[in-house]
Amino acid sequence: MKHFSLLILFIMSTSASLLSQQELKGVWQGLMVRDGIKEEQGMILYAQFEITDGSLSGKTRNEVYDTDLFAIKRLKGTASKNSLIFTEFVIEKKKNSTKTSWCNISSELTYNDSTGYLTGRYTSSDCKRNTGKIILYRSTAQFAATEEQTQSHLWVKNFLYTFKKGYPAQEIREKERKEFKFQPVYFDYDQAEIRQEYIPFLTKMARVVDGHSDLRIKVTGHTDGDGSDAYNMELSKRRAEGLVEFFVSKGLSKDRIVIEFKGEKEPIDTNATPEGKQNNRRVDFSFI
Repeated sequence: MKHFSLLILFIMSTSASLLSQQELKGVWQGLMVRDGIKEEQGMILYAQFEITDGSLSGKTRNEVYDTDLFAIKRLKGTASKNSLIFTEFVIEKKKNSTKTSWCNISSELTYNDSTGYLTGRYTSSDCKRNTGKIILYRSTAQFAATEEQTQSHLWVKNFLYTFKKGYPAQEIREKERKEFKFQPVYFDYDQAEIRQEYIPFLTKMARVVDGHSDLRIKVTGHTDGDGSDAYNMELSKRRAEGLVEFFVSKGLSKDRIVIEFKGEKEPIDTNATPEGKQNNRRVDFSFI
């Protein structure tokens, strides 16, 4: 029985390792940043990884930002649970300029489950003093094995913005957006100040929006039924504007926030009880 249990544990461990390796299979993109230069000056890097029983093969493609210069190289190496070790060994195709030299590199990359990034160090054996770091995220683009690029370089600016702010990789941010659960923010009677209890929720919402350049947020203010229509319309406006100020303080630009204010016109509960009135004193949210 003891030997059988050990066998089961071995099989489970091996299966988990193989599954992790397969998660690293596919196309990745990002930057290769040489030591001593800024990340904005890094070389664009695409990698296509093929993994079979711990053996790694595939290709890399370097592109010089905002040019048509490129090099496609073959790689070989090994894959373990969350890491890849590889060496580029031949340049298949390239387009040079007088200032460009293509260097084969060796690298060890590690995948971080929480951030979604594949990162590590590299060194070159045929170009002296060429060492640095690699930052990759899972790509939705096809690997370009010809001279033609499969996508423009417009993604680099957004990638650096989100990476430097400490946001996770694109696939994780997209999952967060899809799974994000909205909740109203409630207010005290006749007040527009944000309660401290909502700060973590609102901060997370701001980060989700900031991490998607094509995403905006709609903020809609409401009141209970006490007071005149005109007063309640102004109060709901102040509540919505207070949320706008909060989001701007977290780095969102105002043009990414749309506000509405409904006063007492759209209650979600009765105005005949204190509990119902509290539910109506709120701000609602949605992504647009």
